[in-house]
Amino acid sequence: MGTFCSVVKFENLQELKRLCHWGPIIALGVIAICSTMAMIDSVLWYWPLHTTGGSVNFIMLINWTVMILYNYFNAMFVGPGFVPLGWKPKNSQDSVYLQYCKVCQAYKAPRSHHCRKCNRCVMKMDHHCPWINNCCGYQNHASFTLFLLLAPLGCIHAAFIFVMTMYTQLYNRLSFGWNTVKIDMSATRRDPLPIIPFGLAAFAATLFALGLALGTTIAVGMLFFIQMKIILRNKTSIESWIEEKAKDRIQYYQLDDDFVFPYDMGSRWKNFKQVFTWSGVPEGDGLDWPVREDCHQYSLTVRYKVIEDYSGTCCPLNRGIKTFFTSPCTEEPRIRLQKGEFILATRGLRYWLYGDKILDDSVLEGVSRIRGWFPRNCVEKCPCDTETDQAPEGEKKNR
Repeated sequence: MGTFCSVVKFENLQELKRLCHWGPIIALGVIAICSTMAMIDSVLWYWPLHTTGGSVNFIMLINWTVMILYNYFNAMFVGPGFVPLGWKPKNSQDSVYLQYCKVCQAYKAPRSHHCRKCNRCVMKMDHHCPWINNCCGYQNHASFTLFLLLAPLGCIHAAFIFVMTMYTQLYNRLSFGWNTVKIDMSATRRDPLPIIPFGLAAFAATLFALGLALGTTIAVGMLFFIQMKIILRNKTSIESWIEEKAKDRIQYYQLDDDFVFPYDMGSRWKNFKQVFTWSGVPEGDGLDWPVREDCHQYSLTVRYKVIEDYSGTCCPLNRGIKTFFTSPCTEEPRIRLQKGEFILATRGLRYWLYGDKILDDSVLEGVSRIRGWFPRNCVEKCPCDTETDQAPEGEKKNR
């Protein structure tokens, strides 16, 4: 009931404009065609309602449609949840680990990302889905995934209805060379004959709906498989992409680090419960997240301390031959370092790191940071950070 109320709140009714987009129009059109044709075919030509099997079949078709539409509109109108405008971490010192969004005038909470389509920072953003014309994130991840599950199941049922309707109606009219096949069709034969004959138009409409149902089953089923794969690892699509890049860098540059994803609870069931709950309300508040015992909230961002000065030159000779010849081929700047300064590294190569220099007023202003490349051998990892921090090979979670 609580979820239903959240759908019909006045402010969510203002979101009806999301329906005026090619994604929802196509998605709802496919649902309407498949559901309507399946019901018509069942009642008129396949399984009459006055039989027990026909009644159960019709109720199941209605049930699929209701559940699919409920989760679809839930994912669309409830939305992913956005980081509050002007949000700051409770501990002001933690702001050095976070990026600042100039559009939202707020810090990006852990696992949040700014969506250019929604023009807001989305909590636990997975991706922006054009089919719901909204982001998939913290609040609607479960509804979106259930929609991806129910849509193929409903389409499989509808496809069965379409196939059996065409077969039973054409069985006595056309010869397919199946005379040796013994199939008992007595359960679906109509006596008396249906009031509306199964003509060419009905055949064409049923065949078209069958194509839509099969295509939806394959396409949406693949999306459901991908979503469940990352949910069981307590990741999002963006975080999965970040992890793959981090592992590729470790393997390519033959680094000794092991990437540890901090939000993986170590159990598929525990990861599953982070998204799917009996109450329908996801775990947490979308701003703070449970992490592994050997990690902390900012394990994807590591603080380094400068141990040797660096002039900021593109190819420094005094930092070693390997550092000189492996200077990043990019127009991104190099930042000048002085011994004793602190750096937040977000990514890197074997001999170079990329990150933000922490300035004295960065905690208050949020934007006064100097960002760029610097040699790895000029810094060392701060002892206050855990040994599993993976910033050089991983991307910052608040991209």
